[in-house]
Amino acid sequence: MRYPKFRDVLSARQRIRPYLRPTPLNRYASLDALIGTEVWVKHENCQPVGAFKIRGGINLLSTLSEQERARGVITASTGNHGQSVSYAARLFGASAYICVPSGANPDKVAAIRAMGGKVIDQGANFDEAARNAQHLAQQHGYRFIHSANEPLLIAGVATETLEMLEEQPDIDTIIVPIGLGSGAAGACVVAKAISLNIRVIGVQAAASPAVHDSWRSGHIETRPNETFAEGLATGQAAEMTLELLSRHLDDFRLVSEDEILQGMLWWIERCHTLAESAAGAVLAATYGMRDALAGSKVGVICCGSNTTVAQLKKALETARQEPDSLPPSWQGHSPGR
Repeated sequence: MRYPKFRDVLSARQRIRPYLRPTPLNRYASLDALIGTEVWVKHENCQPVGAFKIRGGINLLSTLSEQERARGVITASTGNHGQSVSYAARLFGASAYICVPSGANPDKVAAIRAMGGKVIDQGANFDEAARNAQHLAQQHGYRFIHSANEPLLIAGVATETLEMLEEQPDIDTIIVPIGLGSGAAGACVVAKAISLNIRVIGVQAAASPAVHDSWRSGHIETRPNETFAEGLATGQAAEMTLELLSRHLDDFRLVSEDEILQGMLWWIERCHTLAESAAGAVLAATYGMRDALAGSKVGVICCGSNTTVAQLKKALETARQEPDSLPPSWQGHSPGR
């Protein structure tokens, strides 16, 4: 299996540049006050599909042959990856088939259809949808796009970290959400190529800890997949991203469902930013690590904005505590490995 290198990220930037502008990197006084140190936000929620995944989709689809595009591509997704593939497929004249689990975020599914993706709704969760996509690829000859074991996807999404560190080279800690881990793996590829002193910290939902537990054990693990945060929802780690995370990820934090909701609310209150649940997890974990981050220059990935009204309502109803009233036990649990 060929793993992406830093040179692949540089090539990806050249392919992506005609289609995507660099996203904003902003700093907010209110967020600095919450965390207690300098925090820079990479706004991937400003992408055309509302999420960082579009970088990988464009990078991969741009490299396919005319024959592959004519056959069509297929993938499994809980939403953002499917939007990315659909958007890029339309850009390069390919048909896209997106297998989603039943109960997937309806706004994301509607966006996939609006971008021309053909939605196949089958499977109780992401893992079942992925198996369905692989079966259909073999049956019909579609080009199967794995959401993690794809060097071109990882190299593409890694350009978000490249942009961040080019604009603010003094950032010493990067905090990124992990579903299957393409964004975090890409962050590791870039950060460690630039400086081994840059720390990369991953964040996953405690209700879906498969990648976290696999990182600790060094083996692919299967775990219950019960988080409401679809961007973090996976029941089994993937080989390529796990290998890159095992080599390079410095720390891994788990956050609860309530902490994710609190993080979503803080994006609105502190940064005037609409952020989805996976981004809420990043902000929650950053708050939980605030004592350890004191004196650091932190970069956080606001990975997307594709939330639902129901999720926002739940965040507003559930997560109304001020920082001083939060329980002292909230420290972004990380038992190490």
